[in-house]
Amino acid sequence: MERWIILNKLVVILYLALICIQKEISNFSWLLFALLVYFCLNISLYLIKNRSLIKFLLILSICLIVYSSLKIQPLFLLLLPMSILELVSFFTSKKWIGCFLALFPIFYLSNSLQPIYGLISLFSFIVFSLFNLYNTRLRFKEDQIDKMRRTIQKLSKKINNHNEFIEQSEYTFKLEERNRISQEIHDKIGHSMTGALYQMEAAKHLMSTNQDKALELLQNAINISKDGIENIRLTLKNMKPPTEQMGIHHMKLFIDEFSAKHDLKTLFVYKGNLDFITPIQWKVIQENVVEALTNTMKYANATEVSIEIHVMNKMIKTNVKDNGKGKVKIKKGLGIIGMEERTAAINGKIIVDGHDGFSVTTLLPIQ
Repeated sequence: MERWIILNKLVVILYLALICIQKEISNFSWLLFALLVYFCLNISLYLIKNRSLIKFLLILSICLIVYSSLKIQPLFLLLLPMSILELVSFFTSKKWIGCFLALFPIFYLSNSLQPIYGLISLFSFIVFSLFNLYNTRLRFKEDQIDKMRRTIQKLSKKINNHNEFIEQSEYTFKLEERNRISQEIHDKIGHSMTGALYQMEAAKHLMSTNQDKALELLQNAINISKDGIENIRLTLKNMKPPTEQMGIHHMKLFIDEFSAKHDLKTLFVYKGNLDFITPIQWKVIQENVVEALTNTMKYANATEVSIEIHVMNKMIKTNVKDNGKGKVKIKKGLGIIGMEERTAAINGKIIVDGHDGFSVTTLLPIQ
């Protein structure tokens, strides 16, 4: 916005120079010299940052204008209004004071100079007022940006602390789980194996003297070993989550992440017995859902998308449907072709419908 103030001064300088050329004044060289000095002083105003030095240059500029108007050319006073407005702005925020002081010299000018001086004063006042308004808004926006930057820094710090807490919690949980499994193996399986080993060592020593007792100890060792193996099997079974829980957990996690990243309302429902869905079917379902949601974000211009997994008597149906613009004539790209190929590999089928939004349905047989 400072360029408008500079432009205002340049226009007045050019006007002053043209008038003087037309009148063919005798001291034109001195006028040109004064204009160049004035120009250099005013360019310096926008290159320095020290407020005291700026005030000094403005006062010097006003003195040059007054002196030049008295000694060289009265038209030099046309440069006075903008300099007065700039100087007054350092001492008061009341614009009318600056306007009054800029117009005050009009009473001491000749009748021929008063109209043009008044017009330039009013024009300078308008330009300077717009400049102040722009600066005020700019400072307000900069303050807002600074506040937002500080807020972002605080939030980033909280997020980092939260991520560190999550990582520490996960690590602690893993240590606790390892300790629990180690303790369980030691208490149940370790004691069983130790007891079986003692029984077999005793049977080894009694084999030559008391075969009946030795056989009895061996049978006890076998029974203890069977119990230990059963405990191992039960421990591993308790540790390993069911397949359907793994599949639905991954699906929920992906959909939650997708909904958080994109401005799109996402609905997810599932029905039926998820035990019938095999791991390979879960893999195909998730890859098809990912591809369908990606296409929705790219092409659909939708505001809502729904994902439904329905386990029926003989079939597993997965449907991804959005409320976007749809497409009557569907041209199969690499995404849809890829879904069809991986679905066909496990004897399934893909149905694509572009009416009333866009939907992709995956049908898989229950094995």
